[in-house]
Amino acid sequence: MKRHPKNPIITRKDIVSTHPALQDVSSVFNPGGVIFDGGVLLLLRVQNRARQTFMLKAWSPNGVDFKLDSMPLPLNGLEACPHKIHHIYDPRITELDGIYHVICAMDTDAGCFLGWFCTSDFESLDFQGLVSAADSRNGVLFPQMIEGQYWRFERPNRMSLADGVKTGAAIVCAVSENLLDWYEVGEVFSGNPHFWDELIGSGPPPLKTEKGWLHIYHGVATHFGAANIYQAGVSLHDLNNPCRLLGRGKYNILEPRELYELTGQVPNVVFPSAAVAPASGGKTLNSEDEIFIYYGAADTCVCLVQTTVKKLLEAVHAP
Repeated sequence: MKRHPKNPIITRKDIVSTHPALQDVSSVFNPGGVIFDGGVLLLLRVQNRARQTFMLKAWSPNGVDFKLDSMPLPLNGLEACPHKIHHIYDPRITELDGIYHVICAMDTDAGCFLGWFCTSDFESLDFQGLVSAADSRNGVLFPQMIEGQYWRFERPNRMSLADGVKTGAAIVCAVSENLLDWYEVGEVFSGNPHFWDELIGSGPPPLKTEKGWLHIYHGVATHFGAANIYQAGVSLHDLNNPCRLLGRGKYNILEPRELYELTGQVPNVVFPSAAVAPASGGKTLNSEDEIFIYYGAADTCVCLVQTTVKKLLEAVHAP
């Protein structure tokens, strides 16, 4: 993983807006991303000093130099949500037949759900419904149907920490015939106690390669007492049954080392949430294809690392 020399590529100082809630934002991080209109489009998670959360659109012709919208992206149809909404954040974007599906975490008074939004042009997002049980995060939709069904990785928050906060130590696989009604079909893999990925969750939507589905995920080391350390790892899954794990990297592929990753609103965090292959043309990736991975650093800014399919596959099978 090679950090881009312009990191961090997006910071709070890049947000210039006349919107009253975006005059002096505190952070911008954890973007969703997709190839769109000949470039890279990111949906940015933005927080202000009231800790309100907004989504802001950014676009780049080269995946590095982004132009940010000045106003938040409108979210239509939220009145259909049966619960009071507190925050909508951490979008993951998947394109299916020309429609862009955005899976977000939605904090409500009944728990955290996966919320499903759609758009064809990113002028706004249309809310389709809550598509998980309560206390679920990190939902990533596969970019094609498999065996006549839609597939998704997600993380149920079934583990309570000492402070009462719920989190997850396993990624599971769910399937659906209509994108609205989902049911769990099995565990994908779980965390490794005492090592770098004790707590885990999916990062970007999986990438299709000739060898299988490449899946980038985050892992949290919790055994350092004063601080959790968020890192990134990679796994490989069967093309016809993504629940089947073909390999999982022993080592992390990215960990907090730079000052912008070590210090911020939440120190010691690299949180991958978008991965695109700009030169692939949407086809199955080969070993030489370059991948741009976007991540939130210290819950404060957006950064970019670059790698190739070959290097990620090597990381999956490293001894």
